[in-house]
Amino acid sequence: MNNFLFVAAENDAIPNCKAGGMGDVVRDVPRHISKRGDKVQVVVPSYSRLHLNGTFRTNLNFQLRGTTYMAELYEVVGKKECPNIVHYVIHHPEIQEGGIAHIYHDDPTEPFFTDFIKYVIFCTAVAEAIKMGAFGDLDVVHMHDWHASALLFLKTYHPRYKELKKMRYVYSIHNLAIQGIRPFYDNYASVHNWFPELQLDHDALKDPRYEDCINLMAVGIRLADSVHTVSPSYKEDVMLPSARPEFVGGESLEKDLQQANNEGRLIGILNASNYNNIRTADKGRLYRNTVKALFGWLQDESKKYKADFLAHTGEKIMKHVDEKPKFVVSSVARLTEQKFYFFKRSPDAFEQMLERLRKIDGIFMLLGTGDPDYEEFFRSMSYKHHNFIFTNGQSEDLIDSIYLESDLYCMPSLFEPCGISQMLAMRNGNPCFVHHTGGLKDTVEHHVTGFAFDGKTYDEKIKNMVKNFSEAIDLWENDKPKWKKIKSNAEKVRFTWEKSLDEYYSKLYVL
Repeated sequence: MNNFLFVAAENDAIPNCKAGGMGDVVRDVPRHISKRGDKVQVVVPSYSRLHLNGTFRTNLNFQLRGTTYMAELYEVVGKKECPNIVHYVIHHPEIQEGGIAHIYHDDPTEPFFTDFIKYVIFCTAVAEAIKMGAFGDLDVVHMHDWHASALLFLKTYHPRYKELKKMRYVYSIHNLAIQGIRPFYDNYASVHNWFPELQLDHDALKDPRYEDCINLMAVGIRLADSVHTVSPSYKEDVMLPSARPEFVGGESLEKDLQQANNEGRLIGILNASNYNNIRTADKGRLYRNTVKALFGWLQDESKKYKADFLAHTGEKIMKHVDEKPKFVVSSVARLTEQKFYFFKRSPDAFEQMLERLRKIDGIFMLLGTGDPDYEEFFRSMSYKHHNFIFTNGQSEDLIDSIYLESDLYCMPSLFEPCGISQMLAMRNGNPCFVHHTGGLKDTVEHHVTGFAFDGKTYDEKIKNMVKNFSEAIDLWENDKPKWKKIKSNAEKVRFTWEKSLDEYYSKLYVL
């Protein structure tokens, strides 16, 4: 039996510990490893809340800032009981929850200031727990995004943690654009402040653009035994330099990724979806679940400033309780540049798509929260267009209904490491309309399982987005047999963890 340790900022296998797709992966991969008879332990920060109903296991004492820190390791109960899986959280008063999904901080003046502090404390506590044997004898440590990469820094450079070098280290990239860049010196949230006893190897740790800073995403790429991108096409994308806004690639780390690839360490393996024991929704509850969610949000203190808009959305929805639209386009996503850059930069293009929908008595339903500028953009669009329904919140019941009752799922991502939403939509027999980038290339085939747009320039991409969207609607209107075939193809496609885990074992874990 092999013994794995997953180290991450999110874990959706326990309640209230997810902000994005990383949480899904950290939930699903251990479950499929356990099915193969191996043991998995998963550790995340407690964010001063996840430990409250946990079982205390041990204190962890370690040195930071020239003083002794003490953190606490708790075992917590997962949402689902699985053999050979144990979930842990690490509590320390300075590891606080942030405003993004009660996990991440968004420091407006000094990016990564707060998160650098809490993840340095977290990673050092994990290193101490490994050293003292809290997780037993480990074979593989699998780290996710920059939040966990300080573990590689410690095992490589800290004399106290030399024992950590004996196991294999795998590093997964979920969002290359978020890199955890902080100064080496002269700042509270700097490397030297937290590890004053270490001589820093600046060349091995520095950011390619800001040479007086550490880049923790780069640390993961440079120091791991295997580096994993969450789709094969995204692996190819990130080895090329970014040329925004037309193309988002390596984000200054393309040379590091090229080197990892040349050394045989960079592996692209597609994330997957679950097809058994999934949450199901009852057909015909889409608009009722929307109204139910709206009434709940109206009572939420944090949404009081949105009360007028929520009421406006409710009025729109009530019309459709009795008068169903003929066609529903939907999207469920965090409202960020990555997901909706094309709409916000080119609102006239988005409005042309809404106008095309209006001609067939169709609506566009968007559910999500995120960047305040994007929230405001979509609220203004909802006031302006009666067939655009923006539900500015989160609701699992409503999300399930959206996936079940949509006709076309829209995912116009500027870039997409893998994407899970398109898999969930296709699982429900919904063709997807996507930007052909990253993992969307690997999952949606134009006119076979869905529809795609692309272009060599930004203007060409926008032109094709509007044109190909209209062509998809034309197909639904005028060629029902082909539309049904595309729906059937989408529903039959399977992106299974069993297949992806075969590649994990043969290419990443190499046990």
